[in-house]
Amino acid sequence: MRDTLTARLRILNDRVAVIDRGTSRSYAELADEIDRLGTAFDAAGMDAGATVVLHGDFSFSQIAAFYALYLRRNIVIPVVSFTEISYDAVRNTCRAEFVVEVGDEVTVERYDPVDGAESERIGVLRAGGQSGLILLSSGSTGKPKAILHDLDALFAEKVKSSGHFSRTPRNILLFLLADHIGGINSLLGVLSSRASAVIPAERTPGEICSLVERYGIRLLPTSPTFLNLVLIGGFHRQHDLSSLKLITYGTEPMQEELLRRVHAAIPGARLLQTFGTSETGISTTSSKSSSSTSFRIEDDGSEYRVVDGELQLRTRTQFLGYLNYSNEAVTEDGWFRTGDLVEETGDGYLKVKGRAAEVINVGGEKVLPLELESILLGSPEISDCVVFGMPNAITGQAVHVEVVPARDLSKAELRHHVRTFLDGKVEPFKMPAKVSIVARTAVSARFKKDRKINRG
Repeated sequence: MRDTLTARLRILNDRVAVIDRGTSRSYAELADEIDRLGTAFDAAGMDAGATVVLHGDFSFSQIAAFYALYLRRNIVIPVVSFTEISYDAVRNTCRAEFVVEVGDEVTVERYDPVDGAESERIGVLRAGGQSGLILLSSGSTGKPKAILHDLDALFAEKVKSSGHFSRTPRNILLFLLADHIGGINSLLGVLSSRASAVIPAERTPGEICSLVERYGIRLLPTSPTFLNLVLIGGFHRQHDLSSLKLITYGTEPMQEELLRRVHAAIPGARLLQTFGTSETGISTTSSKSSSSTSFRIEDDGSEYRVVDGELQLRTRTQFLGYLNYSNEAVTEDGWFRTGDLVEETGDGYLKVKGRAAEVINVGGEKVLPLELESILLGSPEISDCVVFGMPNAITGQAVHVEVVPARDLSKAELRHHVRTFLDGKVEPFKMPAKVSIVARTAVSARFKKDRKINRG
């Protein structure tokens, strides 16, 4: 595929490849930019196979640079925005040799060499003439994990699953970030189906809904938290979203009540739960229905099993290993422990109950935040909420909830409402010890609820 990539892009000629903040660029222009950047990388002294940071979010130039690095068999580290810890990771863990800065222009800077031995896994990729991809986890609780993939395997799997492309161009909105496995999956999906990538100027509910209306977007990949922000702001009523035929949601579990709300608000779109991890890639799934959080993994490149309530995956797009962590998350027989707690419904479907790391231990009793959030969203008085555990001297942890009320309520009124609404629906140990009013729930850069922020 690598050797014929730009030739196949040129066959599509004037077909729109990228709509970058209102400006349309064709597949022929994309092929030209890939070639131009490849020549520029050569002129900068960048060796084929070098480890390169690609700094910038999706844009016409960023996409062209990504493909040019792939064609040159580079090891690509996509980074949307640098932090102190992510910079340290790309320099000292990944041993990046160059950084490609994508702004108004695309520039190349050489990094000074870093002492130490290179990862043996990267050496194997280079020796085999393969391109690589290193994803950095969010690192919210410490240094980010550097996750190494065979980029050729990701490309090959996407092309294999794409089937025939439509003669009528589809517009696919690149909602997820360029350094996120879901964002990269969306981008590869655009290429393999010869669709048009629509790039938002900003990822706000108003901007996204405006683009859906303007470009007749049929497919929207997003997250449950972002969908709730659309509903809370009433953006689904301010914009015509009738073009949407499929909304895929992932990155975090979906509350059943929120799914019901979304289905009622955007009834013309089918709702599909996706599943994947930065370590295993994105697996093909099917939902039981648009109003059900039960889903199947239907992917000949993915296997799954449930061990002690935890979902484990083994895929053809599985990562090669961490560059800076032990691989204890992978079992001896090659299964990746996802950390997701699931329930098998008996008819081949799975239902995510939450993350093992987010379980609240109240005196030995286990509380799943997702369960409480879904129940609380059933109240017309609650627009949004986030449940998390906080230290407690007696029980070890206690349940806390932050609530975005649907109307003005005092803290006392809200606390009374929450306890009354939950009474009879949950066991006493699941009752929140503290209820707080917030204007909005904390959301991470990956568009999911943040239960790890420092709540003093």
